[in-house]
Amino acid sequence: MIRVLIVDDSATMRSLIATVLQRDPEIEVVGEAGDPLEAREAIKQLNPDVITLDVEMPNMNGIDFLEKIMRLRPMPVVMVSTLTVRGAEATMEALELGAIDCVAKPSTGGLEGFSDLPFKVKAAAKAKVRPLRDPGAAAPAPVEHIPDGRLIAIGSSTGGVEALLTVLTRFPANCPPTVITQHMPATFTKSFSERLDRLCAPKVAEAHDGAVLDAGRIYIAPGGEKHLEIGGSGTLRCRLSDGPAVNGHRPSVDVLFRSVAKAMGPRAVGAILTGMGRDGAEGLLAMRRAGARTFGQDEASSVVYGMPKAAFEIGAVERQAPLDRIAAELLKAPSSKVIENA
Repeated sequence: MIRVLIVDDSATMRSLIATVLQRDPEIEVVGEAGDPLEAREAIKQLNPDVITLDVEMPNMNGIDFLEKIMRLRPMPVVMVSTLTVRGAEATMEALELGAIDCVAKPSTGGLEGFSDLPFKVKAAAKAKVRPLRDPGAAAPAPVEHIPDGRLIAIGSSTGGVEALLTVLTRFPANCPPTVITQHMPATFTKSFSERLDRLCAPKVAEAHDGAVLDAGRIYIAPGGEKHLEIGGSGTLRCRLSDGPAVNGHRPSVDVLFRSVAKAMGPRAVGAILTGMGRDGAEGLLAMRRAGARTFGQDEASSVVYGMPKAAFEIGAVERQAPLDRIAAELLKAPSSKVIENA
């Protein structure tokens, strides 16, 4: 049984979250707190497995409280945030500080908006909580890259914000065109893209339909709306497509990877990073069979070793690597031959 503490200044929101979580027989809500001061005492008394934490609260905001948690008593935290620009930016900061995942507060106040919360809480309970990084640590130098006409595709989910920051801040300004699907609520990906653009040497933006795939640019699939694919005759472009969720996700990593396999074949390099479930495994296998080089984040460095494990077990991953080596693997991998029966 996963023991959860709900922290939110709204009694209505606490009740809503508790109702959704208690529908799952594997989850027990052991307590509620209206602000970080109450939450601090509740953590001591109840010793929960997972905390759901609001971003904006009285006495101390959720970001400051999260930083104290991660310094003094690291534990799995799922952020609950509004879909405002301010809420999205704060959530990105929280995920960088070590929160495992995030969920958006439903705009209508109904239970449907929290449908994936139990899934995220259960993933958080199994996740590896990382020590808070030293903010004064020097950023690593970008990996040198000689342009070779290839494209990079990356898929990630739970723990992916921190993982992508680690990988992409090592990309040089002349990196290959890079397409990414990260499972994330709608509107959060725009804030995430803008934050990456400020921190990375290449240009980073949320993908839009028809965007030309250029070197030195990174394209992030818009969250929770459409699938990101690539295609086009002559000039390759981003395509945002409607369609049902795949593996429970829209955008889906599998959809992106399959389009890359079809459009680029051996002129692509792929990586699957930390995440719950198996989205991306079959698509990465399609890439490998088409001749692409394929990599997976290893278990030791994954917050949740789900997606990389699923891909590795079916032979989609050519080589596993720790997170701090993924950028070098993607940028320096030599071309490979087509794998007929991977």
